Amino acid sequence: MRRLGIVWVLVIGVVLAGCGAATLTESETVAVQGAPAERVHAALAPQPTPFGRLRTSAGISEQPVAVADGETPVVTPSANAASVVDASLRAGPSMPGPAGPAWPAVDTQQVATSAPVNIYSHTLAPDLSPAVAGVPLRVYVPNSDAASVSVIDPATMKVIDRFNVGTRPHHVTPSWDLTKLYVNNTEGNTLTEIDPRTGRPTRDIPITDPYNLYFTPDGAKAIVVAERYMRLDFYNTADWTFLKSVGVPWAGVDHGDFSPDGRYFMASCEFSGQVVKVDTETMTLVGRAEVGSLPIDAKMSPDGKVLYVANQGRHGVSLVDPETMTEIGFIRTGTGAHGLNVSRDAATLFVSNRMEGTISVIDFATQTVRHKWQVGGSPDMIQVSADGSQLWTSNRFHGSVSVIDTTSGRVIATIPTGAGAHGVSLFPQPGRYSVGHNGVYR
Repeated sequence: MRRLGIVWVLVIGVVLAGCGAATLTESETVAVQGAPAERVHAALAPQPTPFGRLRTSAGISEQPVAVADGETPVVTPSANAASVVDASLRAGPSMPGPAGPAWPAVDTQQVATSAPVNIYSHTLAPDLSPAVAGVPLRVYVPNSDAASVSVIDPATMKVIDRFNVGTRPHHVTPSWDLTKLYVNNTEGNTLTEIDPRTGRPTRDIPITDPYNLYFTPDGAKAIVVAERYMRLDFYNTADWTFLKSVGVPWAGVDHGDFSPDGRYFMASCEFSGQVVKVDTETMTLVGRAEVGSLPIDAKMSPDGKVLYVANQGRHGVSLVDPETMTEIGFIRTGTGAHGLNVSRDAATLFVSNRMEGTISVIDFATQTVRHKWQVGGSPDMIQVSADGSQLWTSNRFHGSVSVIDTTSGRVIATIPTGAGAHGVSLFPQPGRYSVGHNGVYR
């Protein structure tokens, strides 16, 4: 009976994935509704998907945690998952929450005391870096379930190109120096490099399980989020040589952001309700915060004093103190809070509520919801246009991208792309450099 049940769940998953692609084309604009009830259930419940063993560049060869789409767990981490954590973190008082290593007390003196007034100060104006002069503005959409990338011209709001990439692409990440784009093919174990001047792929870089990708603010290191292997892999950005793996003994590490000075990287552990803190210089795990349920995307406040973490299971946003690594507040936004993006004036935070087809707008100053827009679809990852007038969001269960007026919340257009539209990237954007994900700039 158990085997029959597993087969039935797999059949349902295949049917649902197929439904997302069967009615979509790339030649027309379509109306979208809220996420179907069965997809809501599927996104919040475990679904089995088999994966084989992969050899890691760190010399660690462990069975990956099987996830259906990079977001849904099916197995509990093994007892030896914590073995990759430095032994120095095993001493000290235990922190509450799921089983894991014991932790030392947080040393707040290690955190930089002087933070810039606004870490997004170089992204406020629509002016672009000289590094992207002459680069055509395009929207790159990874279709996770179709192993492809659709390219949209935002001037016409039409798909103008589409090319195949590796298995299960989840995000399109601008390089730190803004000269390349990387498609994160998590199950394909590659990064597909794109030349943004031509909008075409140039090569595949062998990288184990790149669910997500970040760059330290100094540009020296790339952080590959190997979600299925429960670790963060550090690489030299100059030549992609491997530096070190940081094991994360809580399942589902996937999204994050940096402290104002770049010394620390905070990452959500979706399936464990944890947010971990990693020292980017020593490349070691130094702390964690428990926020519960399903933490997803994370963005630092403009003053660098609060980490905002979308919590899909709690239907809102957790506020975390990045120094003490404690949850200091919670803002209810909507069912399935998932993606985050900062407005062009850095006054508000956009939150995609994937399971109810809405966008919430949080006021940073008051830490309250200023607006809530009914946009339909299944809004996932989001990007703001250079002039701040448009919000672009992928519709994960509808195989499309929606464009929203940031003044009124009105949906301007919905553009079919492909099955499993996910980490949409609007490029180029204002900023001196990219710290990764689908386009986070400083």
